[in-house]
Amino acid sequence: MTAVDQSDNANADNAKQYTYDTGRKPPPFGHALRPYWAFDPGFVNMNNGSYGSLPLPVLFKCQELTLLAERNPDKFHRITYMGMQQEVRKRVADVVGAETDEIVLVPNATHGINTVLRNFEWKEGDIIIEATTTYNAVSRTIRYLSDRDEAPRPTPVKIILSFPMTRAQIIEDFRTKIHEIKAANPNVDFSDTPPDAAGAQNPKGNKIVAVIDSIISNPGMALPWKELVQICKEEGVWSLVDGAHSIGQELDIKLSVAKPDFFISNCHKWFYAKRGCALLYVPKRNQHIIKSSVPTSHAYVSPNDSKLPPPGETNFVLQHEWTGTTDQTPNLSIGAAIDFRQWLGGEAAINAYCHQLALDGSKRLAELFGTKVLDETGEFTLNLTNIQLPLPTESASSAFYTPQARENIVRTFTKKLLLDWNVSAAFFVHAGAWWTRCSAQVWNDISDFEYVGKAFKAICAEVSEIVETGRDWPEAIDTR
Repeated sequence: MTAVDQSDNANADNAKQYTYDTGRKPPPFGHALRPYWAFDPGFVNMNNGSYGSLPLPVLFKCQELTLLAERNPDKFHRITYMGMQQEVRKRVADVVGAETDEIVLVPNATHGINTVLRNFEWKEGDIIIEATTTYNAVSRTIRYLSDRDEAPRPTPVKIILSFPMTRAQIIEDFRTKIHEIKAANPNVDFSDTPPDAAGAQNPKGNKIVAVIDSIISNPGMALPWKELVQICKEEGVWSLVDGAHSIGQELDIKLSVAKPDFFISNCHKWFYAKRGCALLYVPKRNQHIIKSSVPTSHAYVSPNDSKLPPPGETNFVLQHEWTGTTDQTPNLSIGAAIDFRQWLGGEAAINAYCHQLALDGSKRLAELFGTKVLDETGEFTLNLTNIQLPLPTESASSAFYTPQARENIVRTFTKKLLLDWNVSAAFFVHAGAWWTRCSAQVWNDISDFEYVGKAFKAICAEVSEIVETGRDWPEAIDTR
């Protein structure tokens, strides 16, 4: 019986924690908090970073909101929710250090990044910088923009990020790539100067847009994004920060100080809101760039409208307030998530526990595997950590890294972790090795890392035997 099983059994007779008493202290971090989530008995959740995990008090607040909407749908959608959404935007803006009307809510980070990239007026010769570690859906969006039949199209350029690296190296490589682009285009005036209120741009100018991860998805590494944003300012480059994992995991985001041109973060991953909702930050100086929400809403301002608003006004907030009939519950759940996090002790207390557990848990896993932690110094680690799996490296045996082998290994890991071991942890290939990415959360303790280690050791042993002997792979679930 695992420590999680014991925790679940100890709480079996307790009522589910649908609510909490704000006048009483919460249980200590670790398995004592599991009853505040709806996890299956014995399920070891070490992959909060992918989909988030909704606390029961927030879940039941969502049910209240759903009931409120159904009591009078017209009143809710035409009157009630607008004020509620305004309050939520204010509260989340306070968390990330921005003005309320610089924050709107969108379904997820990929949606927000698409909103920004599809609103730029692209010209031939424009460039989008991404990294080899850029989230695949974002990378595919960049590729789509460059693949379109209709001109103009931006050109994608990649920076190689292969860990282990130092922060200084990442910063230097980023600056060097920008200088290489400029040196290869000596007659181009690259600038981040936006078009004027009438839409006029420098006819000889082009732009570079840098898509920057605040925290990479795989491997889960926190980048020096504020320093990279500062380089963008110095070099006349637009900065678009993919902060999918930031809010709820990263302290002191302070967007009004860092001043990225655009910033997106999921509220349903680490911040305990209902999936899916994300914040899209566009400072007022750049809101005229976002001419349309995605999809385009009733509040779109056309330059051909008979009655035009003041110059530069795009109805940025109003456009994102209503983009069609959707479930508003995820957005409105942010308030309940903030309340619950404050009851737990607040951002600093939550992240201090999760960060230390990530450091301690990764060391324990590396010991169990006989391998290493990707971020050996800890300088890139917040609450995500990456540990090499006990499989041969690519240099030792390329058989584990062919496209077909990768597909089989992914399917085998997925099936056996979820169905045989009742555990979830991310896994991926990076720098010629297989790794697991574990998310440390307030309901976890070190025994969860040990259970993950036991599961992966057994599965990796089976995978190695299959690859080395050539026998058939077990029937796997379709993970597509």
